[in-house]
Amino acid sequence: MDPSFTPILMIVGAIVAFFILLYLLPVNLWFTAQLSGVRVNLLNLLLMRLRKVSPALVTNAMITSTKAGLNISSNEIETHFLAGGNVNNVIKALISADKANIPLDFKLATAIDLAGRDVFDAVQLSVNPRVINTPPVAAVAKDGIQLIAKARVTVRANINQLVGGAGEETILARVGEGIVTTIGSALNHKEVLENPDRISKTVLAKGLDSGTAFEILSIDIADIDIGENVGAKLQTDQAEADLKVANARAEERRAMAVASEQEMRSKAQEARAKVIEAEAQVPLAMAEAFRNGNLGVMDYYKMQNIQADTDMRGSIAKPGGDTSKGGEGDRKK
Repeated sequence: MDPSFTPILMIVGAIVAFFILLYLLPVNLWFTAQLSGVRVNLLNLLLMRLRKVSPALVTNAMITSTKAGLNISSNEIETHFLAGGNVNNVIKALISADKANIPLDFKLATAIDLAGRDVFDAVQLSVNPRVINTPPVAAVAKDGIQLIAKARVTVRANINQLVGGAGEETILARVGEGIVTTIGSALNHKEVLENPDRISKTVLAKGLDSGTAFEILSIDIADIDIGENVGAKLQTDQAEADLKVANARAEERRAMAVASEQEMRSKAQEARAKVIEAEAQVPLAMAEAFRNGNLGVMDYYKMQNIQADTDMRGSIAKPGGDTSKGGEGDRKK
């Protein structure tokens, strides 16, 4: 290597080393902090860069908080940054809370931020309450008339309950439950229509914001509409169901009567068949009696006369039977 290039290389190396030193030692940030009244160590800024913490972020956060009158150390800011928190959002929230006289310290603010909630939005919600519109809630009064109510719930954030507190969905569910309970306890729907504030007072007195991240300021009934007559519909459905049950029971009784009638007819046919079979045995028995000498001719004639007399009485007993004709016919015989 040419000895003449050695001074040039040394100068270039010195310049590169100077810029590396400026990068590792953010003198401009240190100087800005000093002018802003923030006491920060230059060596501490170097260690931040080695710990992969943005010195500019920490320094600017300390300058902002100091100008706002807050006492936050660089170690606290650096710890929250390493934990994955949003440092700028926390600083803005602390400044807003301090100006609005809302009690909020750095520890609680970082806990809310690390819990996944927007701490700055929570502080703004504490200053400016939010109105939540409930979906239509249908309930039935004791007279069977359905009412459909809509409510507007004015809430503000409860800073101390943001960590682990329930959200807006819980508020809406509890308000809907309170509306259903209040309307359902009314004797008739006219009471609710005449005094809609009764719903607001009853629901608000239940302490529905317990265990939530919000504080309910007011509940206002925006609209109440009359729905269908649920009581009459239920009675109609019950009557139809009773009618179907009665028809089913009547059909069951009719089927049993038909079955019983068919059974009686079957028994009568069996009895008639037995009588016919028995009558068919009479001539055979008489013939057997003639052969054995147990029946004589006179006995047979007497039996024929008795049979003729029985037939005559039967013809007379028939409806519309003519007694004179029957007697005359018998006399001719």
